[in-house]
Amino acid sequence: MTAYFRPTSLDEALAIRAGREVEIIAGGTDVYPNKATRAGWGRMAHKDVLDITAIPGLDRIEEADARWRIGCLVTWTKLIRSSLPALFDGLKAAGREIGGQQIQNRATLVGNLCTASPAGDGIPNLIALDAEVEIASLRGTRVEPVEAFLDGYRHTSCAADEIVTGLCIPKREAEARGAFLKLGARRYLVISIVMVAGVVEIDSAEAIAHARVAAGACSPVAMRLRALEARLMGAPLGAVPALIRPEDFAELSPLDDVRASAAYRLAAAEALMRDLLAGFADWRERRAA
Repeated sequence: MTAYFRPTSLDEALAIRAGREVEIIAGGTDVYPNKATRAGWGRMAHKDVLDITAIPGLDRIEEADARWRIGCLVTWTKLIRSSLPALFDGLKAAGREIGGQQIQNRATLVGNLCTASPAGDGIPNLIALDAEVEIASLRGTRVEPVEAFLDGYRHTSCAADEIVTGLCIPKREAEARGAFLKLGARRYLVISIVMVAGVVEIDSAEAIAHARVAAGACSPVAMRLRALEARLMGAPLGAVPALIRPEDFAELSPLDDVRASAAYRLAAAEALMRDLLAGFADWRERRAA
């Protein structure tokens, strides 16, 4: 019979995690559908459940001198409604695309990350934000970049005795904005065919002082486009979309599947990235008006 645990402290949760194989529940929006899928194939067994929703302090968005910290129980709705700088605009835009409002009310940012789906809408944004993952166990707490945490298709570096407790996002020195675009078979409630995310800093000469851009649903894990990033540095904001080249997407490895062909995904990624970068110039013009 499946055991259910709902500890009221992190130490208690870590002890349970270290002592047995459990499935962690924060929002539960992936756990329950996955259970139904297994049952549909006749696999009725379920791991013991570790419900971490009663642990205080894990549902906070906190600002420190050099970073923002998003706790592992922060939902997409809480993020969307929070007063955060334009740096988080892309992450908020992704949150509005994740399921319907009922799902956004329950689903957590950390859950979206730990599922490690290639089509996880939050993941390219976290990569563009240079986010780090805070991971706790009875052995202590460690932090590693999102890029390293996602070490394969639907797989992370989180060990069997560890719990992800939050996300850490560094502040930028200059004015920065994030953005996100997604292509799906319809407007809402759809798995991504392609998505792109970016964060840029703009200097006083209206040129790009910093850029991190990423593409998702085009490889086993979302990927930064480092060659494009290097070319964007110092470029005038208005000229940025013209700098994109097909070879910027050469490291992606999209699949042919029921949603789209690999060739279509590559072409769509290029077009979406051009639109995303053009949007930064439009945003700057609106701010100046």
